[in-house]
Amino acid sequence: MRITRRGLLAGTASLMIARRALASDVDVLVVGAGAAGLAAAKTLRAAGRTVTVVEARSRIGGRAHTDSSLGASFDAGAHYVHWSERNPWRKIADELGIRLNEDDDGGGLRVYRDGVVMSEAERRRRRSANGQIERLVQAAGAMDYSFADAVRGKPPEMADAAGGITLFALGEDPERVSLHDYDQLWSGDDYIPAGGYGALVARYGADVPVQLDTPVTHLYWGDGRVAADTPRGTVRAQAAIVTVPVGVLQAGGIRFTPELPAEIQEALEGLHMGALTKIALRVDRERFGKIDVTDLVDVQQGGPVTSFELWPDDEDLVLAYIGGDHARELCRAGESAATDFAVNRLASMLGARARDAVTGGRLAGWWSDPYAMGSYSIVKPGYVLAREGLRLPIGDRLWLAGEATAGGGAMTVGGATLEGERAANELMVRLGA
Repeated sequence: MRITRRGLLAGTASLMIARRALASDVDVLVVGAGAAGLAAAKTLRAAGRTVTVVEARSRIGGRAHTDSSLGASFDAGAHYVHWSERNPWRKIADELGIRLNEDDDGGGLRVYRDGVVMSEAERRRRRSANGQIERLVQAAGAMDYSFADAVRGKPPEMADAAGGITLFALGEDPERVSLHDYDQLWSGDDYIPAGGYGALVARYGADVPVQLDTPVTHLYWGDGRVAADTPRGTVRAQAAIVTVPVGVLQAGGIRFTPELPAEIQEALEGLHMGALTKIALRVDRERFGKIDVTDLVDVQQGGPVTSFELWPDDEDLVLAYIGGDHARELCRAGESAATDFAVNRLASMLGARARDAVTGGRLAGWWSDPYAMGSYSIVKPGYVLAREGLRLPIGDRLWLAGEATAGGGAMTVGGATLEGERAANELMVRLGA
């Protein structure tokens, strides 16, 4: 089923089912303390509204998290301040005194196929194919193809290039990614926050009172009030902003009464979660030895493609990046199996010294995380209006907000932040003085 804006507007006006009146403890309940939830709470509090923020995790930040469990820090989730010319996090970082470092090309790239360095001729063909893919995206016209459809019948390197874009930029296999949605994403200069993006988000939200370890299991709306059941009791408010990831909503992580309007559910069906996954390896650099590049790509014949980043932010780490169905398999297999996979692939390229130098591993497995259910939202081919559909207020008491609703800013912390602010401002207009 395809989504029309007229249908969206009609559907959200129809589900106002009577329920006993609920006392209003606060003006607004914010569900989730990721970037969107924190931004919404700050906007509401600055306007003098009373707010309760509940968060299922034992920390704030959501999918922006700087992990230091290996004794060296890495961003398990978001890493780049994308399209910095319009990204609110450029100003936030400046206000907090956090340096943003320019993204560069690192110290060189080496590409392997089945453990053998790829020839320069093959690499040239792959680079040319990448440029052709970008032209295909721009020339898609009115038809919303998948990346796989766009390269069907073309030379093999075109399929490789399509997979490279979708797997490492979006975390998904090319047959499940909308060309139109990818084409609408904002672009610009990228920066990396010193100390980690997750650490920056945590500092930004440090002044927001948040009830941690408080998942919402059931949210009631539809009679002019909202109420949310949690293990710590019921929270009542005039309205709510729900910022949990699309994957959690689709999995029924929160039960809604009344059910979400049919048109909102159809919009949700037009999205799914990608599986961009990182495996961090703690490495003894002295045992690892010198290497003249900082980025490696491992292409297995008929198998997965894995990207490796050496010494991110000058930490004693190697980060492996995997996307799509292979990443899902590794997340399901667990941290030990995922670490073994990354170590084996690294050793296949660099030899036993790489294996011997690894002293620990950590899987950033968003796909198997019950409070994420994936890395970030992907629009299915043919459902380009899905993001817009999720932005509509539900019964003038419930708003969905996050990276999934951010249009050109989707899949980013910046987009989620703008959406949290947008939902808060819309809500205050609807509620009035």
